[in-house]
Amino acid sequence: MQAQHWQLLAQLADGQRHHIRSLAQQLALHPQRLNVLWQQMPPHVRGLLRQHDGYWHLVRPLAMLPESSLSSIAAEHGFQAALLPQCASTNNEILALARQSPTAAHRRLCVSYEQSAGRGRQGRQWLSRSGECLMLSIGWTFDLPLPQLGGLALVTALAIHAALQDLGVAVHIKWPNDIVLGPDKMGGILIETVPQGAQTVAVIGIGLNFVLPKAVPGAAAIQNVAPHTRCADVYRRLLHHLSLLLPQFNQHGFAPFQAAYEAAHRDQNRPVHILQQQSVLHQGIALGIAADGSLRLLTDNGEKHIVSGEISLRPGPAAAEPAAVAPNKYLLLDGGNSKLKWMWVEQGRPLHSGRAAYNDLSQLGADWQQYGAGTTRIIGSAVCGPEKQAKVAQQLPQAVEWQSSMSEALGIRNHYRNPQEHGADRWFNILGSRRYSEHACVVVSVGTAVTVDALTADNHYLGGSILPGFHLMKEAMAERTANLNRPLGRPYPFATTPPNALASGIMDAVCGAIVLMHQRLQNRGGGTQKTDVILTGGGAAKVAAALPPQFVLDNRVEIVDNLVIYGLLNWVEHT
Repeated sequence: MQAQHWQLLAQLADGQRHHIRSLAQQLALHPQRLNVLWQQMPPHVRGLLRQHDGYWHLVRPLAMLPESSLSSIAAEHGFQAALLPQCASTNNEILALARQSPTAAHRRLCVSYEQSAGRGRQGRQWLSRSGECLMLSIGWTFDLPLPQLGGLALVTALAIHAALQDLGVAVHIKWPNDIVLGPDKMGGILIETVPQGAQTVAVIGIGLNFVLPKAVPGAAAIQNVAPHTRCADVYRRLLHHLSLLLPQFNQHGFAPFQAAYEAAHRDQNRPVHILQQQSVLHQGIALGIAADGSLRLLTDNGEKHIVSGEISLRPGPAAAEPAAVAPNKYLLLDGGNSKLKWMWVEQGRPLHSGRAAYNDLSQLGADWQQYGAGTTRIIGSAVCGPEKQAKVAQQLPQAVEWQSSMSEALGIRNHYRNPQEHGADRWFNILGSRRYSEHACVVVSVGTAVTVDALTADNHYLGGSILPGFHLMKEAMAERTANLNRPLGRPYPFATTPPNALASGIMDAVCGAIVLMHQRLQNRGGGTQKTDVILTGGGAAKVAAALPPQFVLDNRVEIVDNLVIYGLLNWVEHT
């Protein structure tokens, strides 16, 4: 992309509405030229644009901001910023300054939207598409020799942790410096150093997923948890905490940060195992962090101190043979009315998924032969009856733990009068929605039946509505009316044929139920609270396309496949 493409994206990246005249003026272009520019954007960005009454708007923010905004935020915290829309590596840019002199790199910030040679720890490649990830490097000169910088990565992780906590993103740190949300990775740190006499210049590279990267399994992102957050907010809080913590580290080392780090450490006082090239080196209890930043591990042979290097930490006790049964491997089942969906999850990450109608579940049995080894539990949600559950059991050598609705789970209170009468799929949809929204939320499942449920921002599930699905509505009309037993047409604002009028009425009923529930939930919160809409099920995309354009512009509407399964995953990983 050329400079004007990046400038246009940066102006729109806040997710707010911008008039085309204002956009064109900022880029010194004729307004008609903007459409040409937009058609040249990458496909994953191009589809985000919405246009209405001369205003342009992205359906979600991007990890970009105008260069003037970045420079202003950096200056507030004593940094000098450089924005490179494309580069090989932001670390390389600061390293070049560090080799000149200690002062040339000190408090320098380099940000890029696209890196061709981004890298992480242990030589791994850092992959990200434009707008998905915050990629930055800072230079800092320490009055310390290199051997005394062992805790720098941990202090940097603490600064990121504090910044995200400020924004309502409840992350943890996986020793030594991964930023995680539950089992999923949100970001990482790569530190490279240049000794300069008695000083050491550290180049601190940081990558943070702003929106969920499609090409990276087992990832978490800021926008999925705090969709109100903008890129500028992250930079402002991050630079604030770095500017506070790095001078303290320069003066006192890591020791003053031990307690704060242990409080943020995901695996504190839990069983872990240490891997090197997928072979288990040690296993034991993570007691804490030593003053030099090493991990204190209680093993069967006493306490050991593990120094970060070419190793990896994993939760849970290791098996005697590393290649044998993997811990925390689950098969999760969503037993719907017409189809069964399944997903294998290992260490919190999706491994394989499938679906089939109940009249032929042989694919589930075949998948077990390929992926079932090491499965520790099979956990399911079912609205199908006992007969279909029995068909599922015939394909599996282990018992299924079918879960029902609960009065409370994961801090969410169920206000259904009798939770046992509440569909398990609706409950686990609610639990799964918290992976995608922290706000008040209307959770909609579009399948054989349509359910429209309400979840408050403070985690009260209020209940909701049940409607017939598209096919049930069509069948009822065909059975009960003389002239409507015909194929559905397409929904139109003003339909002029019976098939199209039938399709329009069915879609209007579903969309009307969603908009009405959204209004009720907003009114309950005072009328001004942010209220998101999460859609799932086979008809979710059709419904999203049919919702009123202004409603979609004004609210966050997201489609999530397999929401029940992600609710099961949330429940099993946190209970």
